[in-house]
Amino acid sequence: MITFIKSILTGTIISVFLFVGINSLNAQDVTPNKKMYGKSFYHQKAPEFVVEKWLSEEPDTKDKFIMIDFWATWCGPCKKAIPKVNQWAEKYKDQMVVIGLSDETEKKVLAMKQPVMEYYSAIDTKRRLKSAFQVSGIPHVVVIDPQGIVRWQGFPFLPGHELTDEVLEGIFEKYGK
Repeated sequence: MITFIKSILTGTIISVFLFVGINSLNAQDVTPNKKMYGKSFYHQKAPEFVVEKWLSEEPDTKDKFIMIDFWATWCGPCKKAIPKVNQWAEKYKDQMVVIGLSDETEKKVLAMKQPVMEYYSAIDTKRRLKSAFQVSGIPHVVVIDPQGIVRWQGFPFLPGHELTDEVLEGIFEKYGK
Protein backbone atom coordinates (compact mmCIF):
# COMPACT_ATOMS: atom_id res chain seq x y z
CA MET A 1 0.00 0.00 0.00
CA ILE A 2 2.78 2.44 0.93
CA THR A 3 4.58 1.63 -2.34
CA PHE A 4 1.36 2.32 -4.24
CA ILE A 5 0.90 5.73 -2.52
CA LYS A 6 4.55 6.64 -3.16
CA SER A 7 4.05 5.73 -6.82
CA ILE A 8 0.99 7.98 -7.08
CA LEU A 9 2.75 10.86 -5.32
CA THR A 10 5.84 10.50 -7.51
CA GLY A 11 3.67 10.48 -10.64
CA THR A 12 1.80 13.56 -9.43
CA ILE A 13 5.01 15.44 -8.67
CA ILE A 14 6.47 14.56 -12.08
CA SER A 15 3.23 15.70 -13.75
CA VAL A 16 3.35 19.02 -11.91
CA PHE A 17 6.99 19.58 -12.92
CA LEU A 18 6.21 18.72 -16.55
CA PHE A 19 3.19 21.03 -16.53
CA VAL A 20 5.15 23.91 -15.03
CA GLY A 21 8.11 23.30 -17.36
CA ILE A 22 6.00 23.15 -20.50
CA ASN A 23 4.03 26.23 -19.50
CA SER A 24 7.19 28.20 -18.77
CA LEU A 25 8.35 27.50 -22.34
CA ASN A 26 5.22 29.27 -23.53
CA ALA A 27 5.51 32.16 -21.06
CA GLN A 28 5.97 34.72 -23.83
CA ASP A 29 3.06 33.23 -25.74
CA VAL A 30 0.41 32.83 -23.06
CA THR A 31 1.09 35.06 -20.11
CA PRO A 32 -1.84 34.86 -17.71
CA ASN A 33 0.18 36.41 -14.88
CA LYS A 34 1.72 39.19 -16.96
CA LYS A 35 0.73 42.70 -15.85
CA MET A 36 -1.17 44.19 -18.75
CA TYR A 37 -1.87 47.86 -19.31
CA GLY A 38 -4.66 47.03 -21.71
CA LYS A 39 -7.10 44.29 -22.65
CA SER A 40 -5.40 41.05 -23.62
CA PHE A 41 -5.98 39.91 -27.18
CA TYR A 42 -3.43 37.06 -27.09
CA HIS A 43 -4.23 34.52 -29.81
CA GLN A 44 -7.32 36.47 -30.82
CA LYS A 45 -8.19 38.55 -33.86
CA ALA A 46 -6.84 42.08 -33.43
CA PRO A 47 -9.31 44.97 -33.51
CA GLU A 48 -9.59 46.73 -36.85
CA PHE A 49 -6.54 48.92 -37.44
CA VAL A 50 -7.62 52.54 -37.91
CA VAL A 51 -5.67 55.77 -37.89
CA GLU A 52 -6.78 59.36 -38.26
CA LYS A 53 -3.79 60.46 -40.32
CA TRP A 54 -0.51 59.03 -41.51
CA LEU A 55 2.48 61.24 -40.70
CA SER A 56 4.67 59.02 -42.84
CA GLU A 57 3.70 57.20 -45.97
CA GLU A 58 1.12 54.47 -45.37
CA PRO A 59 2.85 51.07 -45.19
CA ASP A 60 1.99 47.98 -47.18
CA THR A 61 1.13 45.42 -44.50
CA LYS A 62 0.06 42.59 -46.82
CA ASP A 63 1.54 39.25 -45.71
CA LYS A 64 3.61 40.90 -42.97
CA PHE A 65 3.63 40.99 -39.21
CA ILE A 66 2.59 44.35 -37.79
CA MET A 67 4.04 45.91 -34.67
CA ILE A 68 1.98 48.76 -33.26
CA ASP A 69 3.74 50.95 -30.71
CA PHE A 70 1.26 53.08 -28.75
CA TRP A 71 3.33 56.03 -27.57
CA ALA A 72 3.37 59.77 -26.76
CA THR A 73 5.92 62.59 -26.93
CA TRP A 74 5.67 63.27 -23.18
CA CYS A 75 6.33 59.61 -22.24
CA GLY A 76 9.93 58.98 -21.13
CA PRO A 77 9.78 55.16 -21.50
CA CYS A 78 8.21 55.60 -24.96
CA LYS A 79 11.08 57.81 -26.09
CA LYS A 80 13.57 55.39 -24.53
CA ALA A 81 12.04 52.57 -26.62
CA ILE A 82 12.27 54.37 -29.98
CA PRO A 83 15.95 53.49 -30.73
CA LYS A 84 15.25 49.79 -30.07
CA VAL A 85 12.06 49.90 -32.14
CA ASN A 86 14.08 51.61 -34.92
CA GLN A 87 16.48 48.64 -34.83
CA TRP A 88 13.60 46.14 -35.08
CA ALA A 89 12.02 48.09 -37.94
CA GLU A 90 15.27 47.92 -39.90
CA LYS A 91 16.33 44.38 -38.94
CA TYR A 92 12.94 42.80 -39.64
CA LYS A 93 11.71 45.06 -42.47
CA ASP A 94 11.18 42.07 -44.79
CA GLN A 95 8.90 40.37 -42.24
CA MET A 96 7.34 43.12 -40.15
CA VAL A 97 5.95 46.62 -40.50
CA VAL A 98 6.43 48.84 -37.44
CA ILE A 99 3.95 51.64 -36.77
CA GLY A 100 4.16 54.26 -34.03
CA LEU A 101 0.65 55.43 -33.08
CA SER A 102 0.12 58.50 -30.93
CA ASP A 103 -3.14 60.03 -29.74
CA GLU A 104 -1.53 63.46 -29.75
CA THR A 105 -1.97 66.11 -32.44
CA GLU A 106 0.06 66.10 -35.62
CA LYS A 107 1.74 69.36 -34.55
CA LYS A 108 2.81 67.89 -31.20
CA VAL A 109 4.23 64.69 -32.74
CA LEU A 110 6.06 66.51 -35.53
CA ALA A 111 7.57 68.95 -33.00
CA MET A 112 9.47 66.10 -31.30
CA LYS A 113 12.94 66.11 -32.85
CA GLN A 114 14.71 63.56 -30.64
CA PRO A 115 14.80 60.65 -30.72
CA VAL A 116 14.10 60.29 -34.43
CA MET A 117 11.45 57.72 -35.24
CA GLU A 118 12.61 55.78 -38.32
CA TYR A 119 9.48 53.67 -38.73
CA TYR A 120 5.95 54.44 -39.91
CA SER A 121 4.05 56.99 -37.89
CA ALA A 122 0.39 57.87 -37.51
CA ILE A 123 -1.92 59.72 -35.18
CA ASP A 124 -5.39 58.99 -33.89
CA THR A 125 -6.55 61.82 -31.65
CA LYS A 126 -9.90 60.05 -31.32
CA ARG A 127 -8.08 57.11 -29.66
CA ARG A 128 -10.12 54.49 -31.55
CA LEU A 129 -7.48 51.74 -31.61
CA LYS A 130 -6.14 52.67 -28.18
CA SER A 131 -9.70 52.35 -26.83
CA ALA A 132 -10.27 49.05 -28.63
CA PHE A 133 -7.15 47.63 -26.92
CA GLN A 134 -8.12 49.46 -23.68
CA VAL A 135 -4.55 50.74 -23.37
CA SER A 136 -4.05 52.38 -19.99
CA GLY A 137 -0.25 52.61 -19.93
CA ILE A 138 2.35 53.33 -22.58
CA PRO A 139 4.48 52.31 -24.31
CA HIS A 140 2.18 49.45 -25.19
CA VAL A 141 3.34 47.27 -28.06
CA VAL A 142 1.19 44.83 -30.02
CA VAL A 143 2.57 42.30 -32.52
CA ILE A 144 0.03 40.95 -34.99
CA ASP A 145 0.69 38.05 -37.36
CA PRO A 146 -0.09 38.17 -41.11
CA GLN A 147 -3.49 36.56 -40.44
CA GLY A 148 -4.46 39.38 -38.05
CA ILE A 149 -3.98 37.46 -34.79
CA VAL A 150 -2.26 39.13 -31.81
CA ARG A 151 0.88 37.17 -30.90
CA TRP A 152 2.48 39.50 -28.34
CA GLN A 153 1.39 42.57 -26.46
CA GLY A 154 2.32 44.61 -23.44
CA PHE A 155 4.94 46.89 -21.96
CA PRO A 156 8.12 45.98 -23.87
CA PHE A 157 10.43 46.33 -20.83
CA LEU A 158 8.34 44.39 -18.27
CA PRO A 159 10.81 42.25 -16.28
CA GLY A 160 10.38 38.59 -17.20
CA HIS A 161 8.27 39.48 -20.24
CA GLU A 162 10.58 41.76 -22.24
CA LEU A 163 10.14 42.05 -25.96
CA THR A 164 13.46 40.99 -27.47
CA ASP A 165 14.93 39.90 -30.81
CA GLU A 166 14.63 36.29 -29.63
CA VAL A 167 10.95 36.71 -28.79
CA LEU A 168 10.22 38.34 -32.16
CA GLU A 169 12.16 35.70 -34.08
CA GLY A 170 10.28 32.97 -32.22
CA ILE A 171 6.98 34.59 -33.16
CA PHE A 172 8.05 34.90 -36.82
CA GLU A 173 9.11 31.27 -36.92
CA LYS A 174 6.00 29.94 -35.21
CA TYR A 175 3.35 32.11 -36.89
CA GLY A 176 4.87 33.15 -40.21
CA LYS A 177 3.87 31.59 -43.50
